[in-house]
Amino acid sequence: MRLLKKYGLTWLVSLLLTTLTCGVVMEVLPTTVVERIDHFLYDLRMRAQPTEHDPRIVIVDIDEKSLDQIGRWPWSRNVVADLTNSLADHYKAKSIGFDIIFAEPDTSSGFETLRKLSQHELKDTPGLDQRLRQLRNELDYDGRLAAAIKDKPVVMGFLFSNEPRSVSKGVLPPPAFSEEELEGRRLDTLNWTSYTANLARLQSAASSGGFFNPVLDQDGVVRSVPLLAKIDGNYYESLAIATTRAALGANTVRPVFLQADAMMSEEALRLYGAIASLAMDGPLETIDIPVERRLTTLVRYGSKGGVEDSHFTYLSAVDIIKRRLPLSALEGKIVLVGTTVPGLYDLRATPVSPNYPGVEIHANVIASILDANFLHRPDFSVGYDLLQVILVGLLLGICLPLLGPLVGMGLSFGTAVIIVVLNFVLYSYGNLVLPMASALLLVAVLFVSNLGWSYLFEVRSRRAMVGLFGEYVAPELVAEMAANPKAYSMEGESRDLTVLFSDVRGFTTISESLQPNELREYINDYLTAMSEDIRNNRGTLDKYIGDAVMAFWGAPVFLPDHASLAVATALKMQESVIELNQRFAKRKWPALHIGIGINTGLMRVGDMGSKVRRAYTVMGDAVNLGSRLEAITKVYGVGVIVGVQTREAAPEYAYRELDRVRVKGKNEPVPIFEPMGLFKELNHVARARIEKWHDALAAIRAMRWDDAEQKLQALQADKPHGLYTLYLQRIQHYRDHAPPADWDGVTTFDTK
Repeated sequence: MRLLKKYGLTWLVSLLLTTLTCGVVMEVLPTTVVERIDHFLYDLRMRAQPTEHDPRIVIVDIDEKSLDQIGRWPWSRNVVADLTNSLADHYKAKSIGFDIIFAEPDTSSGFETLRKLSQHELKDTPGLDQRLRQLRNELDYDGRLAAAIKDKPVVMGFLFSNEPRSVSKGVLPPPAFSEEELEGRRLDTLNWTSYTANLARLQSAASSGGFFNPVLDQDGVVRSVPLLAKIDGNYYESLAIATTRAALGANTVRPVFLQADAMMSEEALRLYGAIASLAMDGPLETIDIPVERRLTTLVRYGSKGGVEDSHFTYLSAVDIIKRRLPLSALEGKIVLVGTTVPGLYDLRATPVSPNYPGVEIHANVIASILDANFLHRPDFSVGYDLLQVILVGLLLGICLPLLGPLVGMGLSFGTAVIIVVLNFVLYSYGNLVLPMASALLLVAVLFVSNLGWSYLFEVRSRRAMVGLFGEYVAPELVAEMAANPKAYSMEGESRDLTVLFSDVRGFTTISESLQPNELREYINDYLTAMSEDIRNNRGTLDKYIGDAVMAFWGAPVFLPDHASLAVATALKMQESVIELNQRFAKRKWPALHIGIGINTGLMRVGDMGSKVRRAYTVMGDAVNLGSRLEAITKVYGVGVIVGVQTREAAPEYAYRELDRVRVKGKNEPVPIFEPMGLFKELNHVARARIEKWHDALAAIRAMRWDDAEQKLQALQADKPHGLYTLYLQRIQHYRDHAPPADWDGVTTFDTK
């Protein structure tokens, strides 16, 4: 009775919290926060399970190399026909799945134009009609592709849509089965209203077809994909299912329903579907494929994905077309044809990478089918979650009020560890995906509520926030953070951010021309102006490195437009330099010139350093690249250089592409750009000048030296710039030292 009087209110609060958590588990209460945490924990489990290299599946990549050597996408269908013939006839691929749609006729051969001319302007040309009849088959690129596909294990990809007023295009393949064949059974699956499919002559020549729609969770991440989808009463198979079926010689894929028993009548099963799995009937065996809700399957990602980090083999499409690879590279393999080029929009956010090639998602599903190794959310997952929540509520709700802070902390931590370890064991050894966010959240809530920590945290966090971040960010951001201190900390985390580096050019010469007191005023005026520009645009001032400035956007306060803010800041800093130089000129001080490098990407941000000194800063490859971009501004004679991800994240600005470079410490080349200002504010003259420059750059990369030189000289005459001089010098160098035939147009920098 004494304990009840002393701890009764605390136990009542614990019981209430446990009851509320049970309501979340049973979806009586909102589940958004818990779902996000479960997604995060699921992603951690996925990243912690690497997979060995899988030689059975090959991804033929329409990559930058292929686009450089063959031309921009879309390619003519005769090129795709050559690719198909190489894969099927020369390399003997087991099956070929196209993660590409060919919905429009290919008119690139010019045949239709010639035919129309022959009927009008050139109708009196002797022998033209006969010659056109001779060329008809040769210039019918769609026909050539259809011939290449015919009688081969080729699967054509297509896309479903539910967009309002969307119109279907192309022709769908035969369905896996129809609603009528289910004999009244109901399947819980995704329903679609329209599609974008392939030309009829291409689809009819293919062995089958499959859709490649992903399923996006609320956070935009692809964790599962549909295996079957429904439109107009017919059920169609996914690209992964169809490609696997073509490789195995399987005829059909069909649903397998639960059988009636004492617990469930035949009528109930017919009404609710009660599907157990999908069966793929092959010539030697039937493969059983378990399904999730709405006939989806969880994707087992085995690596970060992409050319460098995939556990599948990536081969460049141009190497296949030109047959540069040994037969063993593709013989007997399942082949998926897709692209990893960012500009072709087939990169997806996944648990293992924010930019994961969509084609590799299908490869993972195929691997799971071949291995019969699927992640699965069991039917008892809600009951399991409810049981662990009740046990946590009873254990901690009763014990925490009786224990001291340290012991209570140990009990709470130990309970959380048991929940996590058990979950990971079931995941790793049983392929079971079970929830744990609700139980972990209840552990945390019970611990915090029993210590009365909420009040202390609120007061102390507000004070700490000003102390921790006051010197890094603008006062208004500190006030915003102090209003919700729980959302911010200095703990390290990976986040998509934008970093800026700025440096004074020729600072040694400047310092030698000024007296010590003058130099101090000079650098103080400069750093003050730059810092104000950064903070006025919601940036986080990282550090001064001599005369250099480092800043970043997107942390500690999340800024969805961090790239745009960084570009705006860089342009404002250049304007501020002009204003400073006007003041410096009055004091007969040397003029100031700065170079700025900006890059966007995944970075590690947090409180870092030693026991002696620490700082809130960013680290990572994306940060290093930003520093390298600043260093090469002087090479191109520009004030600001940004990376490709910054350009994509801040599309409201107009950019001039400067080069593709391989900077010190990076193997992969990256395109670099100069922001020219807001696109809507550029006049037609400036826009035309940018287009002319891009034409000249394209001519250089195509090794058309005379054409490029003529364009550059015209630009130089219009408005001289060091960039044009640089490339005119390069053209002369290339004339004297011709680049190799496979020259990729990349400039390599061996110094920082």
